[in-house]
Amino acid sequence: MTLVTGGTGFIGGHLLERLLAAGETVRALVRRKTDLPAGVQAFSGDLATGEGLDAAVRGAETVIHLAGVTKALRTAEYYTGNMRATENLARALAGRGVRFVHVSSLAAVGPSPDGKPVAEDAEPWPLTHYGKSKLEAERVVRHLTPEAVIVRPPVVYGPRDTDVFQLLRSISRGLVLEIAGGERWFSAIYVKDLCDGLIAAARTPSAAGRDYFLARATPVSWSAFGAAAARIMGRTPRVVKVPPPIAQAAGAAAELWSRITGKPGILSREKVREARATAWTCDTRRATAELGFTAGTSIEAGLAATLAWYKEAGWLTY
Repeated sequence: MTLVTGGTGFIGGHLLERLLAAGETVRALVRRKTDLPAGVQAFSGDLATGEGLDAAVRGAETVIHLAGVTKALRTAEYYTGNMRATENLARALAGRGVRFVHVSSLAAVGPSPDGKPVAEDAEPWPLTHYGKSKLEAERVVRHLTPEAVIVRPPVVYGPRDTDVFQLLRSISRGLVLEIAGGERWFSAIYVKDLCDGLIAAARTPSAAGRDYFLARATPVSWSAFGAAAARIMGRTPRVVKVPPPIAQAAGAAAELWSRITGKPGILSREKVREARATAWTCDTRRATAELGFTAGTSIEAGLAATLAWYKEAGWLTY
């Protein structure tokens, strides 16, 4: 039996579907009554306080921890939602002999300092409070549950995603904003490939205590990613280069608007800082060698499937 946290999110929803399709018994930790795929057992609990966690993990053979905070109004919310929540879950699992897969992020390690894909044992230098809180969560996991498997996805895209969707929507409307300063590269993974990688991490006994980057082996540039999406949609968008100071000012304005509305947004000064890094790329060879995992979906195929879903769902018209 597998317990998934964050099952109501973008990645979590796909993972629940993948596990159910494989015939597994699946639980999802939820904070409130919500719709889940048919066949998923809902367990009420609160990672931030630890309430309900003992009951949720009782009898579980595997726990995949996806829940976390990627956008916040206040700095403390990153550490509560990522580090403290993970600590509470790890304490509930300590000594139970459960396979624990903790889903962290490439942001916990930071961008490549020299343009080469970073390996799992690279010295971390996260740029933002999101990345720093994810790194602190990793350290808590290693302290309390040393046999846990830590996986670090980079950019994840696919049907139902709302973050990369912002770029794709802009392309569909004929305009792309890029921060000036040269080409930028990143590692990416299609969401269904990521789910396969998470299951491989959960099912490989020798993965205990190890860290893995799960991504497509070949990085891609943002311009190439956007051009592929534009071809699929039949668009020729205008590309506008935004000077870094203006991008930073836009990030500050977005933060102010988030505070006014009470809703954290995707844009902030920290996100601009991340976006200015030349290479958010990671080395995937350990996952291939030890988990037998390769992210097989090409950027073109992944984008085609993603855009088809957005179009069918009415999120995009092209």
